[in-house]
Amino acid sequence: MTHLAASALALGPEWLKPDTIISWLGPWALVGLTLIVFAECGLLLGFFLPGDSLLFTAGLFVAGGAIGTPLWAVCLILVVAAFVGNVTGYWIGRKAGPAIFDRPQSRLFKPQHVVKTQEFFDRYGNRAIVLGRFVPIVRTFITVMAGVGRMEPRRYLTYSLIGGVAWAAGVTVLGFWLGQFPFVRDNIEAMLILIVLVSVLPIVVELVRARRSGHRPA
Repeated sequence: MTHLAASALALGPEWLKPDTIISWLGPWALVGLTLIVFAECGLLLGFFLPGDSLLFTAGLFVAGGAIGTPLWAVCLILVVAAFVGNVTGYWIGRKAGPAIFDRPQSRLFKPQHVVKTQEFFDRYGNRAIVLGRFVPIVRTFITVMAGVGRMEPRRYLTYSLIGGVAWAAGVTVLGFWLGQFPFVRDNIEAMLILIVLVSVLPIVVELVRARRSGHRPA
């Protein structure tokens, strides 16, 4: 695992590299991961955080023993953090959204944006919440916009949980499993870049499907 920690990751500034973050946190790694996942899923200020690559790297660190918590516990904690983050973001959008969007003098926050958001979730709602988890930046803003658009709470929370399990647990388990192969451990840069590229595929698929069906996402 010392080889893992020493590897240079070409994904953004040094302080945002997943192995740098986890190594710096040391014995508080899981606490830090929990807070980061929560912030990225629920707070608008967390949009720049390296969610996918951080989860993948966390799996690698668990596999190598640098994180001593069992994999199942790590996954459970991160799923809870992702779900609670989404719940927080949803209620922020639901409570603060109307006050922000009802300002006619605002050039950015306009009432018609709420209407478009509602139409978007009416058309793609379930898939948007699940697939949005895997798209950087989108996973931060889509949860707040779901609240702004008044997506039905039970429907939102159900698919938010499904997406949280698929994303937080799925990517972490993937990192744990692949971390047992020497090729992956020796090519971490390439693996994380691949994770970032794969994370944008869901939105590409949706855009292609929308174009073929003659619809444009709101």
